[in-house]
Amino acid sequence: MPLKRLPLAAVLLVLAVSAGSLQARTAPSYKGAIAIDAMTGAVLVQDNADAISPPASMTKLMTYAVLCDYIKDGAISLDTPVTVTHDDARVADIPDSTKVWLRQGEVFTVDELIYAAMIQSANDAAYALAHKAGGTVAAFVARMNVKARELGMNHSTFRSPNGFPPPNRHIAEGDLTTPRDFAILCRYLVLNTDVLRYTSVKTRPFGAGVRLKPVIMNNHNHLLGKIEGVDGLKTGFTSGAGFCLSATVLRGGHRIIVVTMDSPDARTRDLNVRELMDDAFIKFPIAEGPFTRAGGLPSNTALPGVPASPMRPTPTPTADTWPIIHVPGH
Repeated sequence: MPLKRLPLAAVLLVLAVSAGSLQARTAPSYKGAIAIDAMTGAVLVQDNADAISPPASMTKLMTYAVLCDYIKDGAISLDTPVTVTHDDARVADIPDSTKVWLRQGEVFTVDELIYAAMIQSANDAAYALAHKAGGTVAAFVARMNVKARELGMNHSTFRSPNGFPPPNRHIAEGDLTTPRDFAILCRYLVLNTDVLRYTSVKTRPFGAGVRLKPVIMNNHNHLLGKIEGVDGLKTGFTSGAGFCLSATVLRGGHRIIVVTMDSPDARTRDLNVRELMDDAFIKFPIAEGPFTRAGGLPSNTALPGVPASPMRPTPTPTADTWPIIHVPGH
């Protein structure tokens, strides 16, 4: 039996619907985005890169940058014990706040709390770090803004160490930045700090040796382990900020940094970042040399003057030994 031919109008309709579906899948859906060469800072791809928006938990990358300054100044070290205060513990009680459930009187090292802030995106850990390093959280946040200006982030304002919105939820009164400004921060971090030592970790227990039942932390960056070469950096989400991601990927010796802000959902955000990475590598200067860190050091070398986080072996969690605590992902 011969197949019936569809009328021309029907064929055109099918093609139009297919093309529309493809466009819907690939069209960018974010407030702003940028991709840069980590080595030179050259902009490879940009789309509304100067749009001002809340960074949500990506703010913790600036917190880490300022912590590194305190460490360089000798004010604290990675092994400095941090005793959780009443105010620190209260952050864990805020509804919808990602956390490691810090309790007043618990003691953790700066290093352990950095892991919690970077992997779990723990707001209570970031707050406790800022409190310890700055003496007061307000003093630490003031230094965050000084750091932003030093780096040339002239359209950024920080009002918290963790990116959690203010109680009144007014976006204008919270942390604000742009994709371009945040790419500057990310480039500074990958060139001058050991941030990737933390952001590349997919799973880690928090509180091993301190708590009877440590929290199993799972990195909110879903691109880790899914896209070869991705080793950071930080996700973020609030209802006002949408889904944000600062990501970096090392491919063929070249490192790209991508920042997207205010996507409608995590899946769309991740797909857009993947596309931006691919587009950026296509536009990468062929003659550009391989990525190296400050002082010409390879990307896996600890920087002089920057205390490296010790590679401490941690036991592999199992369901029989430690509970798997699932936290809504960023």
